[in-house]
Amino acid sequence: MPRKPPLVIGHRGAPGYRPEHSRSSYELAFAMGVDAVEPDVVATRDGVLVIRHENEISGTTDVAEHPEFADRRTTKRIDGHPLTGWFTEDFTWDELATLRTRERLPQVRASSASFDGAQPILRLVDLLDLVRAGSIEHGREIGVVLEVKHATYFASVGLDLASLIVRDLRAAGWADGESPLIIESFEKTVLGQLRAQGIAASYLYLIEASGRPFDQVTALGRHAATYKATVLPRGLDALVGEVDGISVDKRMLLVPGNTIVEDAHARGLRVFTWTARPENAFLAAEYRGRGGRQEFGDYESEWTVIARSGVDGVFVDHPDLGVSFFRG
Repeated sequence: MPRKPPLVIGHRGAPGYRPEHSRSSYELAFAMGVDAVEPDVVATRDGVLVIRHENEISGTTDVAEHPEFADRRTTKRIDGHPLTGWFTEDFTWDELATLRTRERLPQVRASSASFDGAQPILRLVDLLDLVRAGSIEHGREIGVVLEVKHATYFASVGLDLASLIVRDLRAAGWADGESPLIIESFEKTVLGQLRAQGIAASYLYLIEASGRPFDQVTALGRHAATYKATVLPRGLDALVGEVDGISVDKRMLLVPGNTIVEDAHARGLRVFTWTARPENAFLAAEYRGRGGRQEFGDYESEWTVIARSGVDGVFVDHPDLGVSFFRG
């Protein structure tokens, strides 16, 4: 994607307007001019990769309204934290195909919630085909930024996400560099596994504003490096040769005087950030406006700070606003 930075990436499509990860969310993002879209992948019991924000799906599907699946509700520990709901790994793909998508944040995005129940869940292979068709329809190359979710957890229940991703990328013609592909994860281990299997992509290490990566906690316990330490010069030094860049929580770039982008660029690492959203609910306190959580605040001022940091890519929920602001 040889375009002037920052790349504008439709975060789960266009979830400011349609339920995230739905077909219409992605198609709207294409039409609004994004450079790429970002799907999250999790797995079913029978090894099908599906596009969902998390493996717990009660907030993004109508699973709770299906009495035939009532007994699947359970509590698990995901990345060390207890979570109650319905989980993709407890369903076959044929079962998940009977569900319909819904808005995850209906109190903030009531308009998007009006599209609840309209569309089924997508598989990874479905999304890859959609992107290729969208590129042809709109006359420009659209990329994929593929986020791998909970790889260490899935491995613990017998589902090797790396192998499943390789299978689907090869089957869909996305493994050899012919289409623009970036792979990202909060766990470096799975990125290394995918690179070792010859998937031609750029690899980004996702960075939270706090905490430690679960794969490293599993391996090293309290000796695991924090995310914050990873963006210090010494931490960035250790990433050189392992990944092509980092993707950081925007809050880290809003801290006055931070040098994350400058330090990463000095080491040949790209920097993306997530997620640029206009609603008060998601803005830093100083940029919130009047009205409720769903109202737009002074997002342009917050986004100006992000743009001036020199980032290489920005994830957005409202692609039309993102394209207009960052690429206008």
